[in-house]
Amino acid sequence: MAAEASGKGDAPAALLGPEPEPFAPRYLARLGALRAGPDPSPAPGGESGRRRRCTELHLVFDQLISETCGPAAGKEAPRPEDVCDLLVQACKLVPLNQEHLVNKVCQLIHHLLNRFQVTVDDESLQFLVPYFISALKQCSSWTHVEILQALAASVYNNGPKCQKYLPDLLGENGLLVQLSSPSQPDTELERAAVHSLANLCLSVPGQLYLEEPYKEICFRTFLNVLQSSKGPGVDEITFCMLLQNALKGIQSLLNGGEMKLMQPDQLGSLLAVLKKCVFHGLPGVNIEMPAILYPTLLSQYDNRSPVEEETSDVCNLKPPVHGRRKKSKAKQKKGKSEGEPKEDGESSGGSEKSQLSVDSQENPGPGMQRLSLDEARAATTKDPLSSHTLGWKRISSSDSEYSDAECGMQSKTRFVTADRRPKQIAVLECGRHPSSEKRLGSGEGACAGPQQEDRVAPQRQGLEGAEFSGAKAPCVRSFQATVRQAALSCFLSTVKSIEKKVLYGYWPAFVPDTPGIGSPQSLSLMTIALKDPSPKTRACALQVLSAILEGSKQFLSVAEDTSDHRRAFTPFSVTVASSIRELHRCLLLALVAESSSQTLTQIIKCLANLISNAPYSRLKPGLLTRVWNQIKPYIRHKDVNVRVSSLTLLGAIVSAQAPLPEVQLLLHQPTSSVLGGSGSTTPRSSGVPEWPRKASGEPPRQTENASAEPCWLIRLCISLIVLSREDSYSDSDAGGVSSASGQEPSPVRLEALQVLAVLVKGYFSVSQSYLLELGEVACRCMEETDPSVQLHGAKLLDELGMGIIEQHKPDAAVAPDQRVPVDLVVTFWTRMLNGPLPRALQNSQHPMLQTSTCNALSSILPEAFSDLPADKQILCITVLLGLNHSENSLVKAAAARALGVYVVFPCLRQDVMFVADTAHVILTSLSDSSPNVRAKAAWSLGNLTDTLIINMELLGESFQDEFSDRLLLKMLRAAIEASKDKNKVKSNAVRALGNLLHFLQPAHIANPRFSEPIEEAVQALISTVRSEATMKARWNACYALGNVFKNAALPLGEAPWTARAYDALTSVVQSCKNFKVRIKSAAALSVPAERKHYGSPEQFSLIWSALVVALEKSEDAEDFLEFKYSTSLRTQLCRALLHLLSLAGEGDLPSVWRAVAEHREAIGSYMLQYVKSGVEDDETGIGENFCQRNEILKKAVEHVRGLEERSTCPVKRGAVACLEEVLKIQAAAAGLTET
Repeated sequence: MAAEASGKGDAPAALLGPEPEPFAPRYLARLGALRAGPDPSPAPGGESGRRRRCTELHLVFDQLISETCGPAAGKEAPRPEDVCDLLVQACKLVPLNQEHLVNKVCQLIHHLLNRFQVTVDDESLQFLVPYFISALKQCSSWTHVEILQALAASVYNNGPKCQKYLPDLLGENGLLVQLSSPSQPDTELERAAVHSLANLCLSVPGQLYLEEPYKEICFRTFLNVLQSSKGPGVDEITFCMLLQNALKGIQSLLNGGEMKLMQPDQLGSLLAVLKKCVFHGLPGVNIEMPAILYPTLLSQYDNRSPVEEETSDVCNLKPPVHGRRKKSKAKQKKGKSEGEPKEDGESSGGSEKSQLSVDSQENPGPGMQRLSLDEARAATTKDPLSSHTLGWKRISSSDSEYSDAECGMQSKTRFVTADRRPKQIAVLECGRHPSSEKRLGSGEGACAGPQQEDRVAPQRQGLEGAEFSGAKAPCVRSFQATVRQAALSCFLSTVKSIEKKVLYGYWPAFVPDTPGIGSPQSLSLMTIALKDPSPKTRACALQVLSAILEGSKQFLSVAEDTSDHRRAFTPFSVTVASSIRELHRCLLLALVAESSSQTLTQIIKCLANLISNAPYSRLKPGLLTRVWNQIKPYIRHKDVNVRVSSLTLLGAIVSAQAPLPEVQLLLHQPTSSVLGGSGSTTPRSSGVPEWPRKASGEPPRQTENASAEPCWLIRLCISLIVLSREDSYSDSDAGGVSSASGQEPSPVRLEALQVLAVLVKGYFSVSQSYLLELGEVACRCMEETDPSVQLHGAKLLDELGMGIIEQHKPDAAVAPDQRVPVDLVVTFWTRMLNGPLPRALQNSQHPMLQTSTCNALSSILPEAFSDLPADKQILCITVLLGLNHSENSLVKAAAARALGVYVVFPCLRQDVMFVADTAHVILTSLSDSSPNVRAKAAWSLGNLTDTLIINMELLGESFQDEFSDRLLLKMLRAAIEASKDKNKVKSNAVRALGNLLHFLQPAHIANPRFSEPIEEAVQALISTVRSEATMKARWNACYALGNVFKNAALPLGEAPWTARAYDALTSVVQSCKNFKVRIKSAAALSVPAERKHYGSPEQFSLIWSALVVALEKSEDAEDFLEFKYSTSLRTQLCRALLHLLSLAGEGDLPSVWRAVAEHREAIGSYMLQYVKSGVEDDETGIGENFCQRNEILKKAVEHVRGLEERSTCPVKRGAVACLEEVLKIQAAAAGLTET
């Protein structure tokens, strides 16, 4: 029985027989046998032997191609080295005089390399490329196409390894240059040559690229191909393949990273052909472009053929109005051919067009009902642009903002079914797309991004992998769509390779603008996004538009249309604003007309990019409202990527120049109008999580200024984050997986958390009434296992804390009674510290979470921290002190920063033990190997020394006596070392040095242990002032020297470092290109309170002269941006001069007289401005009014008058005369009489 069972078990294996041997070793053996055989040439009858051998080779090659063509061949891919050996052996057996064999072996090479996606190795490449070059030179032209295809497949991803063959291929008379010339009569041969050239230009990361002359040759060759037109008799498919290969070649050159389009003719020529190719084969569009596109607004660069104008009025299709009977098919056809002129005339009045009102969009029921004709007219009259933000509907060219040409093409290519009858759209549900819409070529694959699609095989074999539908026309349309996609992909690479400021010169050529009265809509990227039948092409066009909009904030910031334009010319600001409005209109039209989820995602991302960069505070309100209302249905779309991008768009709206009044109103829209229709769910108020009332024994509190109408966006985001979803979505395309509890996929929840974070940051007054609920959301997120959700929960908590702190600042614009009450803040943080926050802080397995929670902990309101329970205060301090010893640099840096925040809290800064403990851990972090840790520690050290100064001023010597001298010396030396570090560390280290030198008591200065550190500290400040460090570091160094001068215990004016310090400050005040640094240096020079602190008369004279020269140069700004600080600079200089005059001694008068005599006019003029001006600037921080400045001037005059009267110098009253003249002028202007 066992034997029988064994036999039965082995029977199937016996029937199958032995596994077949892989083809590569078998054919290698056959080729080896042929090569090992005797050479038939010298033998008698050698001719017949050669023929027999050729026949055998033909048979072997045919069998090899046939065997590797079937589906079974791809199950076990051969080793790449075996394929390369096989091809080399085959070429060695084929002499170049056997042209049929050469043609066959090239077919074999092309087939195998593409079939198995093999990259030729270096050794095989050294044999194959010379073989192909020799074959091109010796064989007849009929073989060249196959040879070039084999060459293209061999050099794919091997371009950097073919350097020594470039002279033969790309030289002055290079083979590829000659064969790819537009004068080449054989288009198929030209296509194959361009294909090889394109593959040769592919860059490989980490390897050398083409040299500059060869890149120029390739670029010019590709450009010539794209500029050439299709010759008579040339097949359209072949021409499309030629264009696509040329576009791929230019894209490879641009992606190489070294091809810079610096010459205007290069960029202009490329953009011209790209715009032409972008519209290649688009139905109804026949664009003609000049050879070079210049950065200009001239309309001549957007010429369209008259054919388009004739076809633009064909499809003014209208949906049936209630009460109108449907026409029969015959009447419809008759009406279309005979009634067009009349229909155009009727449409111009807009009398028979049905519209949907805004109310139907904002308050959708189960279905959006059609309005009557009168209601439609009323809605259109009320808001002419509101129709663009509505749901699915038919739009004619007259009562929409489309031109006739644009609507005609839109209807023809996007809204007409196969039998040419208009769709009857009577009742549409908000957010649902008509599944019956048909587009030509819409069966193409989803948009995977122009940079990633068709990377390997299609690049080698042109468009051999493109879809063929059997019929000629659909096949041609497919190839034309691929050309448009390749052009857009190349355009995307062009946008990324040139500077934005250069690209914006060509903005009107690719970005739509509002057409003039009677003018057709310009052809732009939005034309593709609205009209192209291929969803993949539409998505590519939107990707390019997004790339153009990305980072365009500076360019778009000039836009302004808040006031009606009534001038004889159109300002540039109005032109840019018009472009922004047109982009809004077109993108919203594309949004409601799109059914492809991938393209929908790109449209929404493009809108988000536009909103992130447009200056809505300078534009008329309404644009964001239309986007806001139109995006609502897509929040509940079946595709998760659309839902995520919709939330991204909402986040962009609430973060755009926040706070905007328009967005403030949108946030308070009634909850009932948030979402509606099929597939959407309104968040339930009862389902939103609340704090457990048992925890505190009281219901959740709201602040007094809470709006009666809840914020629907906050409720929506909370429901997406913590509630189980009610609808079943098709999340097959989701990047994340839904949780077992039926929650939204992770990407949706993360995006909702980000929206909440930016909403809290920009509109805290709206979100503060949800403070406790949002805190619960953050806690729930930090309790989850997904690290990303935990991080975003901590970020939300951080933003809530920062919003409270900003609201409670003394200079905040929020009224005290509208702020979050401190006791509510205490309740909030008490519950946070009772929740998952301490566990997250101590979770060493997730350092990023620890970092985020440290940041959140540092955002506690100081007034609330003092009211927290004692155990919670101790918990916060203990955890932060412990985390400063973490092995992770991010955690250590965040903990050091948090301690720097805590050390300035009023309830902690007077605690000497806490200040000392903080100082010890900060000094440890200052010596860390991580620059980030050292930078945060230096910032905290600066804050700690600020605390020392505050305590010194408030508590006096009692605090100074309690603070350890040893610790103070360690802090001084650590700050000196940190001042030699990188700029981020240096800027705060010098701030700390100034405070420490200010804090020193006479006992410290007399202590020999402090003598050398004091000298080194002052020298570090002087070196920073004179150095080429960042302006922030130099500003802080000047500020620090001013603090040093405040310490009367220091030997200022006597110590050797005094002269060096004054010399550094006087040098900066005259010559620094940054006016803020000049202001701070002038402020430092006016700090010393006694004449002796300025040193000798010579030193005083140098300081006085430097200030006078700086006053004369106060309007000489190298950078125009500095000019706005010139008034503040003059104010501070005049204040310093008057301070010096009020302290001047009799020995200082000669230098003062000389300076006044030489610069009398400038001093008098600027002094008069100083006295007359009010407190119009806050850069100086002086805050003097007119009376105070007048008194300062009088005091200086009286002091100098007294000195001049006692002086023995023959020249009298030089300075007094000048200043008294200022006083007289000022008194006369004020209508006063001088006593």
